[in-house]
Amino acid sequence: MLGLAGTGALLVALGSTVGLARSGWLCGVAAAAVVTGLLSVGLLRAQRPLGPADRITLARAVLVCGVTALALSSPLGATRWTMVALAAVALVLDNVDGRVARRTGSASALGARFDMEVDALLILVLSIDVSRQLGAWVLLIGAARYLLLAAQVVAPWLRGPAPTRYWCKVVAAVEGVVLTTAAAQVVPTGVAALAVGIALALLAESFGREVIWLWRRRPATRSRRVPPWVVTASAAVFVWSALLAPGVGPGTGAWVLEQVPIEAVALLLLALVLPGRLRSAGATTVGAALAVLVLVHALDVGFELALGRPFQPLTDWTYARSLDGLLRQSLGHGRTLALLIATALAAVTLVVLLPLALRRLASVASRRRGAGLLATSVLAAVWTTSAYLGLEARPGAPVAAAGTVRLAVQHARQIESSVHDGRRFALAASSDPLQDVSPDGLLAGLHGKDVLFVFVESYGRVALEGPTSAPVLRTLDHGTAGLRASGYSARSGFLTSPTFGGISWLAHATLQSGMWVDTQGRYDALMRTDRMTLSRAFGQAGWRTVADVPSNRGAWPDGSTFYRYDKVYGGDGVGYAGPSFSYASMPDQYTLAAFGRLELDRRDRPPVMAEIDLVSSHTPWAPLPRMVPWDAVGNGSVFDPMPAQGQSPAVVWQHPVDVRRAYAQSIAYSLDALVSFVRQSSDPDLVVVALGDHQPATVVSGANASHDVPVSVIARDPAVLHRIAGWGWQPGLRPSPTAPVWPMDAFRDRFLAAFGSGAT
Repeated sequence: MLGLAGTGALLVALGSTVGLARSGWLCGVAAAAVVTGLLSVGLLRAQRPLGPADRITLARAVLVCGVTALALSSPLGATRWTMVALAAVALVLDNVDGRVARRTGSASALGARFDMEVDALLILVLSIDVSRQLGAWVLLIGAARYLLLAAQVVAPWLRGPAPTRYWCKVVAAVEGVVLTTAAAQVVPTGVAALAVGIALALLAESFGREVIWLWRRRPATRSRRVPPWVVTASAAVFVWSALLAPGVGPGTGAWVLEQVPIEAVALLLLALVLPGRLRSAGATTVGAALAVLVLVHALDVGFELALGRPFQPLTDWTYARSLDGLLRQSLGHGRTLALLIATALAAVTLVVLLPLALRRLASVASRRRGAGLLATSVLAAVWTTSAYLGLEARPGAPVAAAGTVRLAVQHARQIESSVHDGRRFALAASSDPLQDVSPDGLLAGLHGKDVLFVFVESYGRVALEGPTSAPVLRTLDHGTAGLRASGYSARSGFLTSPTFGGISWLAHATLQSGMWVDTQGRYDALMRTDRMTLSRAFGQAGWRTVADVPSNRGAWPDGSTFYRYDKVYGGDGVGYAGPSFSYASMPDQYTLAAFGRLELDRRDRPPVMAEIDLVSSHTPWAPLPRMVPWDAVGNGSVFDPMPAQGQSPAVVWQHPVDVRRAYAQSIAYSLDALVSFVRQSSDPDLVVVALGDHQPATVVSGANASHDVPVSVIARDPAVLHRIAGWGWQPGLRPSPTAPVWPMDAFRDRFLAAFGSGAT
């Protein structure tokens, strides 16, 4: 019955998450009522008073209910530290009530159950809090106990008594300590994700071992037992597939199973020569490592499709929170939660089953040494012969495979290279020749002018040269003509972005700093330097510097500590009262209108330099807003009916052709909004640098696409474009395929040189 205490708290917590309960304190009171009420019922049924150990456990339950109240209130600052302190005290007392029960002779089944349910409730609440930081997969830790209770309804044999194991107490302590540390937010996100992932794997192993023990001792039924050879064959296919996983990717088929992995030969040899305990431990260790490699390869495939590069284990864990936010904004909360839980369950299943499968095969090979030696000899002969003859399962895929070892070596070298690269990069970034340049010599050619650096999300070369580029080309041509009619001119070329498919902040940092920032490790290293950026140069030269990043919902420390912006606008604080459009919290037209109202329309102000992000063209590229008259934008409520009138991401993403068409339409909209904003602006000295941040994902750009993005300088003053005449950029907003291409890190120095006091 006490299991219902945690279950009741789970329902209350989930109700709060989806909006059924608005107050975390109400959840805490409800949890307290459930816990104390069911404890009272349990004591009455047991016909005994509350013992000394029970009183300590009850005190822990009160602390946990306080943690519940604070955790579900989205704590910040001192409130978060109060929550962490309560959780820490509850964890310490967990080691006290058991000792008191044993010393006073008051240990009982009811007290042990009460203690276990309080522990489970604390882990659940902490996992809910940490999931906001690391993603919904963390909820698996807190839900494990309650999933087991639910499974007991379907499989009564799970209710049987399992032997007490000290290891279970160790795992429970690890869960509590790791989650409390992660909730304190005192360690980097990547480290926290790794620690929580290890804790989840330990929990899965602990639960898995208990379930297997109960399964083997379940009451006999009339159901027919699975023949042992079926289990062995299934384990062999499972391990074989895992060893060949590094060769699996988009477009691969059943031919993959025709390859022979050298790792299978090595594993069979180890199973034949190692003694019993060492063989079992080795199989478990290798199975866990193989599971990790399979997961890493899956991440490699995902990163190649989305970002055009493999997964980087040292730094890419930090993107988990960004991915979670992107999925929630694109797919909705419910679908994202289901997807993340399914992914986490698949990962945990892999980590649990692969070691078990390897142990099964190792045991069979050691018991049947003759068959094991024969299988090893045959596989070794086939692999050696295939390697010597160069046989291929398909062009480029040799029969003699060694993908798992190659994958492990590749990522080990990548980690080592990343460590050394980060040190070299930080040293190079700190050695900036512009660090000591006098402010008097900076940007004299733009004196008194408002300068906007406008990033158009996913605006890549494919938007001009792809099969669905017609809407973009029309928009650029009409925009060029419209700007000319309003007295503006433009020059355009291409920049090669350091990133592909996403992670826009790497491109922003590259353009601003003049350093090639192509990894998160380099970005983090750059943020710790005093490197001169374009925004800092403008600030030192007397401009008011502003960042307008509508995708930001919280604080952005880098904006003030590194870029030194005077003002940062995010998704909040700009007065928007309209709907979101999947990822985009507001249409680009509103972003530009709000910026004009808040900055350019101010009287008696200094010139403004701003970086503005236009995100309506961010994946999933649906639904899209429509342009409205600028005087009708208001607070954005004019856009209210538009999301329902457009196509949903679920519809668009059913076919790649529709995805490419939606992408082109989104780029056309963003460019149309920007050109229209410039034309209707009353600012006579406006200068705009408009560019893409990166190419879109492979589904639009295609395989092996370039990293080039268009860039244009728009100005009304002919002197501005005269200063960049030596760049060789082409007239208008539409660069031809032969337009100059620069690496993006070259832009800072060339821009500052063109508009410095010594340039003409």
